Amino acid sequence: MIKRKNELKCFVFLVLTTLITGSNNISSSAGTESNTTGTFSVLSYNIGGLPEMFSSSGDPKKYIPQIGSKLYAYDLINVQEDFNYHAALYANDTHAYRTPTSGGAGIGDGMNFLSNYPFGDTDRETWTDRYGKFDCGSDELTPKGFMYNQVKIADGVYVDVYNLHADADTDPKSEAARRSNLNQLATYIEQYSQGHAVIVFGDTNCRYTRADDDLKSLFVDRLDMRDVWIEKIRNGIYPEKGGEALLGVSGETSANNEVVDKIFYRSGAGITLNPTSYKVENSYFTDLEGNQLSDHYAISANFSYTRDNSIVYSDLWGGSGGIAFNFLRNPSPTFSRPVSVSIRGENRVDAVSMTYGDGTVLSNGGTGGTQKTLALENDEYIIQAVIYKNTYKGSDRVFYLELTTNKNRVLESGVKSGTALTLTAPAGTYIAGFFGRAEANIDKIGAIYKALE
Repeated sequence: MIKRKNELKCFVFLVLTTLITGSNNISSSAGTESNTTGTFSVLSYNIGGLPEMFSSSGDPKKYIPQIGSKLYAYDLINVQEDFNYHAALYANDTHAYRTPTSGGAGIGDGMNFLSNYPFGDTDRETWTDRYGKFDCGSDELTPKGFMYNQVKIADGVYVDVYNLHADADTDPKSEAARRSNLNQLATYIEQYSQGHAVIVFGDTNCRYTRADDDLKSLFVDRLDMRDVWIEKIRNGIYPEKGGEALLGVSGETSANNEVVDKIFYRSGAGITLNPTSYKVENSYFTDLEGNQLSDHYAISANFSYTRDNSIVYSDLWGGSGGIAFNFLRNPSPTFSRPVSVSIRGENRVDAVSMTYGDGTVLSNGGTGGTQKTLALENDEYIIQAVIYKNTYKGSDRVFYLELTTNKNRVLESGVKSGTALTLTAPAGTYIAGFFGRAEANIDKIGAIYKALE
């Protein structure tokens, strides 16, 4: 099991749609009529922010403020090598949500995320295996790795965004370290992004033509991800493994020009992502004389999204500990109605589970506390959840959960302590499942609404 670092707690996001009596009680109901489609843009850029004496970007002290002033054109941005000129980058940027720096070269990982949309659950993970030769790289001198953020694009639309900077170079030990990097990231995505839409964009230092990188089978096939360059520029055709490197004309958006910076994506339960464009930004990030502002070209893509109105995610309430869960991670074709629901708890909520009409049982959380179960009648379903969160051992947890059915029967567990959020299923829907974060306790929880048959 991967240890959660919890180095950053960026922003616990909510849409506060209705305030009800009392400042510690919030009501929220995600609608099923609006925000069904939309668009957003992404950018990946290795900005070459090493100290000037080590940088291969020319003049980072001069160029990085210019990069910052151009980032406004994109909604979601992953940067790499954002080291010693981070303050200058952010001073010239206008995004409302941004991760704090993890430090300069030799201390920080150089990765940051800038967004027009709120996000939470930020994690930074250092690669388990690294290798760097002093004459051609510094992979062991700075903690490269990957970064995770869960972004709320719109009501009911969550996307897990990953940034990465993999080991460089092509000697056997570097290749082995890079394969380990991809495997580590894939394992994390499998564990923490079950059921969610995912976009991974960053500096992979990989090429499909390199036999030893094995990018397609280790990462793409394993996670059912798609590469936007492959899809939009190469018509779905992957380069020949072990073939000649596709160097093409540097900076061109071309089937014959593979760059090591990449954008991968997959849709999630209830959320469909569709890339509409891909571009190597060979002219935008330049100075007045036409000089590139980094030794990497930035790459960008535009996405459209569609939310399935028959399945909608609510807001989330709680903390950032535990492991992500999603009751839609392996939905049955019919996602039949629950026939019973159970909550374990005592001083806090330890676990939640549902049994469905087709016999499927979905459960998340620990084994503590006492389990309470409510068997639902044939025409009965859950329409409301009241959730209290409070702080325990330095992080927010779910202290109390109360579920109410359309027949006004109630199942509850835990202790009413802290701040409450009330989730009410929109008209014509019911609470069909849950998503959030859990391990020994329920750290954070939200509802999945499904249209009544």
